[in-house]
Amino acid sequence: MTRRIPPIALCAALLAAGCASTPDEAAFGPWPEEVEVAPPTSGAIYQAGRDVALFENAVARNAGDLIVIRLAERTQASKSATTSTKKSTSAELPGPTVAGRPVSVNGVPVLQMGMENESEFNGSGSSAQSNRLSGEISATVVRRLGNGNLIVRGQKWLTLNQGSEYVRIEGIIRPIDIQPDNSIESWKVANARIAYGGRGSLASANKPGLLARFFNSPLMPF
Repeated sequence: MTRRIPPIALCAALLAAGCASTPDEAAFGPWPEEVEVAPPTSGAIYQAGRDVALFENAVARNAGDLIVIRLAERTQASKSATTSTKKSTSAELPGPTVAGRPVSVNGVPVLQMGMENESEFNGSGSSAQSNRLSGEISATVVRRLGNGNLIVRGQKWLTLNQGSEYVRIEGIIRPIDIQPDNSIESWKVANARIAYGGRGSLASANKPGLLARFFNSPLMPF
């Protein structure tokens, strides 16, 4: 028995595939958990969690602390390739002779054969890509690793009259790389994941339509 998919179900599947959010638009995750602070002891001179160092900078050290990440990303890549091949083959098989004369029909040799083949291919391709991202974004220390490194995560949303834009960053930093003003460059963030995008009329205008994305999908056999 043959089952047919209703047109409404097919349109709904195409709409869901086209409207599915990309990984760049997905949130990084929940906010870091709050660190429990020991309750103050009445009458004590020194209280846990309220100490202040006199000879060190007030920079991010523990989960929940804030840090400023200076975005200074700039990459440029180019690639080109050229291929050229040529091949030719020829073979000739003369026909036999009988009584000093070739075998022919109506004066045309019938046992004489020959073959020629020639192929040629020329191909070239080039690719170039460059991007640049600069600015500042505040991030939160999500976790402190055993070796002292910090996992940071932050995002910033800018709502404009034609839509919204966001910047997200996540990675691992070393406390020794943090500047005295509690900032660090983005190129010092290990395993960095930086995302920049937007939503709204401008972002929709720069995105192909639903049918165009469907026919340009890698799953299309044509």
